[in-house]
Amino acid sequence: MTQRLDNLQAALQAALGDSIKTFVRDRGEITITVAAADYAAIATRLRDDPTLKFEQLIDLCGVDYSGYANQPCEGLRYCVVSHLLSVSLNWRLRLKVFAPDDELPSVASVTDVWNSANWFEREAFDLYGIVFEGHVDLRRILTDYGFIGHPMRKDFPTTGNVEMRYDAEKKRVIYQPVSIEPREITPRIVREDHYGGSK
Repeated sequence: MTQRLDNLQAALQAALGDSIKTFVRDRGEITITVAAADYAAIATRLRDDPTLKFEQLIDLCGVDYSGYANQPCEGLRYCVVSHLLSVSLNWRLRLKVFAPDDELPSVASVTDVWNSANWFEREAFDLYGIVFEGHVDLRRILTDYGFIGHPMRKDFPTTGNVEMRYDAEKKRVIYQPVSIEPREITPRIVREDHYGGSK
């Protein structure tokens, strides 16, 4: 395992050089972070370079780093994390890229590099509001068409913004503001006299 990671680390550093902004080798895994401006070109290089051969994108997701690990956000808020697999060379890589603008997070789409990114990017757009520039069909995939906001953002209200219900009079589904009143639930503890002890 160590020799394989040494080989992967050397191949990455030779192929990408200064394009790697951060390099982390921990728990038998390698994670690299690249700049948003270089993301699509690096993805292509990771796939096409004969010393790397990352033929498959096996996962892609969004991350909201605001309040990460109960700490205030220092730096950029939204990140796209991809997990890559080289079947022919039998190694894996985690690739991270931060969206440079927290107000309108966007990075390049990598669907032209790995077509498996299609629905993953749609999910990250739907849940985090990350726009993937160049994606051919960027629309919601998990939430309803009338959904407001992006539910995996840490500032999204836990009750949501609107609720959907069936109206028997109108004979259709309608949307209305959330009617759940926020409350603090404190468990009530009831103990009998002399609980757990002798009388």
